[in-house]
Amino acid sequence: MRKSKIAIVLFAMAMLFNGACDGKGGTAQNAGSGKIKIGFLLKTMQEERYQKDKAVFIKKAEELGAEVFFDSANNNEQTQLANFENMLVQGVKVIVLQPVNTGTAGNMVKKAHEKGVKVIGYDSMLQNGPLDLMVMQDSWAVGKLQAEAMIAWLKAKKGAVKGKVALIMGQPGDSNARAMSQGVYDVLKANPGLELVVEQAHEGWSPEKARQTTENALVKYGADIVAYICNNSGLARGVISGLAGMGLDDAEKVFVAGSDADLANIRYVAQGKQAIEIWKKIDPLAETAAEAAVMLAQNPDKPVTNVVKIDSMINNGFQDVPTILTEVVIVSKDNLDDTIIKEGYYTKDQVYQK
Repeated sequence: MRKSKIAIVLFAMAMLFNGACDGKGGTAQNAGSGKIKIGFLLKTMQEERYQKDKAVFIKKAEELGAEVFFDSANNNEQTQLANFENMLVQGVKVIVLQPVNTGTAGNMVKKAHEKGVKVIGYDSMLQNGPLDLMVMQDSWAVGKLQAEAMIAWLKAKKGAVKGKVALIMGQPGDSNARAMSQGVYDVLKANPGLELVVEQAHEGWSPEKARQTTENALVKYGADIVAYICNNSGLARGVISGLAGMGLDDAEKVFVAGSDADLANIRYVAQGKQAIEIWKKIDPLAETAAEAAVMLAQNPDKPVTNVVKIDSMINNGFQDVPTILTEVVIVSKDNLDDTIIKEGYYTKDQVYQK
């Protein structure tokens, strides 16, 4: 009888242990399902596009047999650190990370590496820290496309490439914002008739702060600023809100460029309030990141470059990071139907609000 009781106790303890490992515990795989655990951390859900990033990533990862642990940080560095550490506790094998602070996120990666967890950068390259792989659009090319569209607009609307320009930047120190802005700088340098009179970063990529920057610029320069180039869609919405107060929310009068293709901005393009928007295609970005995460999780001991096909090596100040680049497209009133609508990103009814 005593041996029977001992056996029952040991069996119960074993079941408790297996149950802990099979749920959201510290193992790399679900004991019951056999699914690989991967984490997906976005810096925010503030912009509309991130709902698509989340949905597409999770769908692709689950199709490949993985379980996804998702979280976002409301652009708060400490919140993201807590989320990241929680995912390590959950036992993920790979974390896909869009950092809130690209300057300090390397410390999180070091923590992951101590536990044998690989980290894939998503959308924004962290600086001066280790990273196993980067999946991103070419942010420099985004800024260059915006500025080149401005040049074409000035020739068509003003007859000359000259005038005052405002550069409306995102989070101070953010590597994505810096790269996009550099693409703009490079075009401005090649066109001496353009004068950069406003060059402002905005904490938290805040549309409201962008509106305030625009209103301050209007007080100082009036309608002399011919173009506002913005690092993302939300900032562009803030600019257009500021311009509306003086009746300048008109792409015939002032050039405004955004990036991310939020629906509100695409509607502004259709309505003639915003000149262009850069469509950073979400599906290939999120799907590629999900596929890479699953492949790295399945091949933990192989070099990254032997597991996934990379496009280039990009130095982040610490190392050359294997990088996969995905497509960006310029969207204007003239090509809305043939790009963003034709490919099903938004319907014609959504864009034209029929």
